Amino acid sequence: METERIPTSPPVIKPVRGSEIRTRWSVMIPTYNCSEYLAQTLKSILIQDPGAEVMQIEVVDDCSTDADVEAMVRSIGQGRIGYYRQERNVGSLRNFETCLNRARGEWVHLLHGDDYVAAGFYSEIRSLFETYPEAGAAFTGFYHVGTDGAALYPNRTLSEQPGYVDNWMEIIAQSQTIQPPAIVVKRSVYETVGSFFGMHYGEDWEMWIRISSRFPVVHSPRQLAFYRVHNTSITSRYFVSGQHVKDISKVIGIVQDYLPVEKRKELRRLACRNFSIYFARTSDMVYHRLGDPRQALRQAVDALKLSFNPISFFYVMKILAKMALRYR
Repeated sequence: METERIPTSPPVIKPVRGSEIRTRWSVMIPTYNCSEYLAQTLKSILIQDPGAEVMQIEVVDDCSTDADVEAMVRSIGQGRIGYYRQERNVGSLRNFETCLNRARGEWVHLLHGDDYVAAGFYSEIRSLFETYPEAGAAFTGFYHVGTDGAALYPNRTLSEQPGYVDNWMEIIAQSQTIQPPAIVVKRSVYETVGSFFGMHYGEDWEMWIRISSRFPVVHSPRQLAFYRVHNTSITSRYFVSGQHVKDISKVIGIVQDYLPVEKRKELRRLACRNFSIYFARTSDMVYHRLGDPRQALRQAVDALKLSFNPISFFYVMKILAKMALRYR
C-alpha cells in the first residue's frame, strides 16, 4: 500500500548505523521546484564549509520538474555536495523525513532549497551547542526576505544576548517565532521525537513546540538566517486555498498535550488570538498581491472564527468595503 503523503503520526528517524561515517554537521537541503533560489542556498553554505570530514551537505530532491537539479548541484558543488532524488514525488513531509534519515551528522540543519544563511551562521550555532551542551536545538535570529533576497522584516526580538529565552515554552506555544533556516536540531532529538507530520502548513511550528516540551532550546539574537517569502511556496499556495487556517487550528489542538496542564487553556486562547490577527492582517495580501478578493474575505472570516477580537473584525469589514467599492 502506498505510504500516505501526510503522516498521521511522527515518522520514525532511525539511529545512524554503526558502520556509517559520522560528521559533526548534516546540512540537508530538501528541494522541489525552487531552482531559481537553490544556487544562493548552496553558495551560502559553501562559503563557510568546514570540510567534508566535518560537514555533510546533501540536496534531497522531490522530483523537481523546473530544472536539472542534479546538474546544478554538480556545477555549484564540484563534487562537494551530495545529491539524492526521490523515486517519485512524495510531498514535503516525506521529503523532510528522507532528509533526516539520510543525515549522518550529530547536528542537523534542514535548510529548505529557497532559504539561505549568512556567513557566521554555523560558527554561531556551534558556539551555542558548545556553551550549552545540554541543549537539544539552537536557533538564531532571522530575516524574512523577498524573491530578490532583499530584507522585508526581521524576526521578533527574543533576547539581547545568546542563551536561554525566559519563558520560552510559553512564547513558542503562542505563535511561530522560529523559521526553519534559523534552527539546527541534534539528530538524537529527532530520533527521540520523530519527524514532521499531520499538516503542510504549521508542521514546523508543531515540531518546535514538540522539541521544546522535551529538550532545552538555546538562542542567539544574531540575524544570520533568511526565510524566503514568495508566491510559489507551499505557504503561499495554502493562503490561496485557505488550508492554512485549518492546519493551524489542527496544530493548536495537537500541541495542547505538550503543554503544562495548568497553562493549556490560556496558551490556547492566546495562540488562537495571535493567529487570528495574523491571518486577518494578511487577508490584505491575499486581496492585493495574490489578487483574490473572495479568498481574502474567506480568510478574514475564518480568522475571526478562530478568535473573535476587534482587530480581526476590523479586517472583515475592511475587505467587505473594498469588495463593495471594487477597489483594486
